[in-house]
Amino acid sequence: MSDLVKVEIIDRIQIITVNRPEARNAINYETAHELAKAFDQLDANDDVVIGILTGAGNTFSSGMDLKAFALNGQRPLVAGRGFAGLCEKPPRKPLIAAVEGYALAGGCEMALACDMIVSANNANFGLPEVKRGIVPGSGGMVRLPSRIPYHIAMEAVLTGEMLPAERAHRYGLVNRLVEPGQALEGALALARLVAQNGPLAVQTAKSIVTNSRDWRQADMFDLQRPRIAHIFTSADAKEGATAFAEKRMPVWTGK
Repeated sequence: MSDLVKVEIIDRIQIITVNRPEARNAINYETAHELAKAFDQLDANDDVVIGILTGAGNTFSSGMDLKAFALNGQRPLVAGRGFAGLCEKPPRKPLIAAVEGYALAGGCEMALACDMIVSANNANFGLPEVKRGIVPGSGGMVRLPSRIPYHIAMEAVLTGEMLPAERAHRYGLVNRLVEPGQALEGALALARLVAQNGPLAVQTAKSIVTNSRDWRQADMFDLQRPRIAHIFTSADAKEGATAFAEKRMPVWTGK
């Protein structure tokens, strides 16, 4: 990893930090590609169960680096993966956004691409693109209406006004609110609850939850059945049952 993106592993949790505090963690082309590498590392490392995405310097991300775009015309996209190497193709493993300060424009869309959000109670989310004559095309228009009520999503998208974290929490967009400066610690606490579970089960559960939104109700169990069959014959399933019977913590192998 370059200095643009920092990666640290704690307790089977990979922390990915956008490290451009001088630019409010705006995403330029180079940062997008470094983030893509970090997400690949998350998925490839068998010793890691879940990731956390955050930003340095008490802000999450202000979105696309407009100064860099104006200078060289390069948009911070990664082929097949979209904005920040994340928004069109999130990692297979779960990802928590730890939000301090502002998650605006592409930064908000990065948070929406994560599976859970822990936020400081004074943080702000927002999709201000319409104020600049453009639209939030990296997930804001398609993800936000499925996370919060339709009319509230339309208000956020069409006015471009900020959505305070406390209001976002009331609508279910934010999982946990914490005191300012504690978003990463709050995300780590949530991640540790996930990381103690069977990694194969965690990845499979994420896959089913995210993909099943497109399934017809009449087909959903037929589509789910082959996707979960391997779980019930896995070594982890046997270990989970054995550990329960023996009143001990399971030792997972991810197999």
